[in-house]
Amino acid sequence: MQQNSLKLKQLLLLTALGAAFASPAMAQTNVTVSGVVDAYVGSMRNSGDASGTSVVNSGGMTTSWFGFKGTEDLGGGLKANFALTSFIQADTGRQGRFPGDTLFSRDASVGLSGGFGAISLGRGLAPQFLPSILFSPFGDSYTFSPLLLQTTIPLFNASGWTNSVQGDTGWSNEIVYSTPDFGGLKANVHYQFGEVAGDSSKRNIGANALYFNGPLALTAYYQTVKVNNPLNTPVGNVQPGGNIPLASGQFASSQTAWMVGGAYDFKATKLYATYGQTSHNIDLQDKTYSLGASVPAGNGKFLASWAETKRSGAAFGAARKRDTISVGYDYDLSKRTDLYAIVMNDKITNLSAGNSFGVGVRHRF
Repeated sequence: MQQNSLKLKQLLLLTALGAAFASPAMAQTNVTVSGVVDAYVGSMRNSGDASGTSVVNSGGMTTSWFGFKGTEDLGGGLKANFALTSFIQADTGRQGRFPGDTLFSRDASVGLSGGFGAISLGRGLAPQFLPSILFSPFGDSYTFSPLLLQTTIPLFNASGWTNSVQGDTGWSNEIVYSTPDFGGLKANVHYQFGEVAGDSSKRNIGANALYFNGPLALTAYYQTVKVNNPLNTPVGNVQPGGNIPLASGQFASSQTAWMVGGAYDFKATKLYATYGQTSHNIDLQDKTYSLGASVPAGNGKFLASWAETKRSGAAFGAARKRDTISVGYDYDLSKRTDLYAIVMNDKITNLSAGNSFGVGVRHRF
């Protein structure tokens, strides 16, 4: 019995020592599971739709997603980082944003960070993403944000209206370099390989800058797109070979897009403004303006935003414009959960207007 007792004590001692030595190693590694589940009920009708559709949909304020992110402390200020995150449709449980979307179309990257900034390889953000969502009062709402609807989401209806900025919100086969913070100023440089044998010109290149100093925020981005994402196969409005879909059924082999924006927080209200342009290797141009405001009220805030895109060029025909206005209230139940109610009006020249509304709940974990 004494021998068994001694062996038990030795085993407990080894376990304690092992835990003591393992703790520092474990402290150097941090892996988190996180995401957002967002669903709303309402009625959706865009300009050009024959009628409205009653829906329970996903992503009224934020596209639902989940995934894994982690860092490992390598010492000397150097860290290894990874991200594997996937979009989901909370109303149906389906993976991705649309049929055929890749599993980790939100993030699939690994890289290093330190005093020099950060470098990542894989699938990551496009240059236009952060400037667009951070300088709109509706943030990353691809359902109700007028700016994002006009720049990023095509209308699959009789209007034939396509999104003005091509290349998706994320780029695959990408290298991203992010600078350190210089007194509130940060920049990101993006390069996506086209991976076309014998044609190194088939690629995407871009950069953005973000400046935050007290109540003032400024941004700008520039990008040249020759490869659509996330797939180069027929999915939605993406065509084989990565050609860029345009209005009137035509296609371009390249697009240049840029935008500048600003915001100022007066405490009683926060104001937003952006202006951007796109052009192609054929005659088609877009000019997009947006204005917005966020007003704190009670345990939430009122949100209002307007965007207008003026489209012209021989490839399109007679010049037309699209105006979208959204007004809503976002109420915080806690730091993780909020309720929202939004109404939206959408109008394209010579087409009937569409009115939409949604009431939803968003939870972050």
